[in-house]
Amino acid sequence: MPKSGHFSVCRTMLQEHRYIDFLLARYDELNLPYSFAVSLSYLASPLLMGGTAILCYDGNDEVCGALSYIHGTGEHNYEDRDIIQIQVAYLADSSRSTRRFYEGLRFLTNRLAGQEENIQEIRFWASGNARTRRLFCKFAEPVAAAQQPEGPLDGYRVYMKQLQDYLNKRAHVVCQFE
Repeated sequence: MPKSGHFSVCRTMLQEHRYIDFLLARYDELNLPYSFAVSLSYLASPLLMGGTAILCYDGNDEVCGALSYIHGTGEHNYEDRDIIQIQVAYLADSSRSTRRFYEGLRFLTNRLAGQEENIQEIRFWASGNARTRRLFCKFAEPVAAAQQPEGPLDGYRVYMKQLQDYLNKRAHVVCQFE
């Protein structure tokens, strides 16, 4: 099991720089089914559109993961601010565990619950393969599918209350907040 760590919202330019550097250094591992230009726009959009970037640190205080989101959807000109779209969620192989996955989800839901906007829904896209479908269908509803030149994508939706209830059933998972 990985050593304990913590999650932290990027609040400074140095942290935002770490976020981008961390993800670009692992670009091939992200396995994004888009061209580099489109992928870069997804990775950077939370920093450019007033969204949120979060870093995950391991027990040695080294960055081992990143998560980011934006408010609203393109279909509604980003005015539907009760919806967030996760742009990236990545943990380095050496830091992946069920516990850290739940810690990241809990950190996200606690952060969203504390915001002025009344977030009702979380949306995200993931590679359309059996492994990710098994994982995400545990707590989210598949709502879309798309075929990209680089591979299939599945779109998911989960309501905040639904995700909070799911995580409360797994309350034994401890999360450290910053």
